[in-house]
Amino acid sequence: MSSQRSTTTLWRPTGPVELELVRELGWRAWPPRLPEQPIFYPVLNEDYAVKIARDWNVVHDGSGFVTRFEVDSEFLRRYPVQQAGGRTILELWVPAEELDEFNAHIVGEIQVVHEFR
Repeated sequence: MSSQRSTTTLWRPTGPVELELVRELGWRAWPPRLPEQPIFYPVLNEDYAVKIARDWNVVHDGSGFVTRFEVDSEFLRRYPVQQAGGRTILELWVPAEELDEFNAHIVGEIQVVHEFR
């Protein structure tokens, strides 16, 4: 008898360059952060991810995407929820040096759920 891990759904707004790197990683991991990106911040709700992808990524990158993925809930307990604005502006702040370990706890594939141009 196998036990299924409890997972938490996270979203990540992203531009076309990062999305291509995710594709190259087989839709199973996020690429390493750039030097000017000390944290990886997935968000806790779809509406917030849509707002960033639509209002920021499209303006800066020409297109924006919202991804959805599952992460082992027990592992996520190490990252307190950060309120980055209003009540629904919620993120997890994963230090760049912990991203490989974070990626190892992704369950299934990263999926694109919205695209904006």
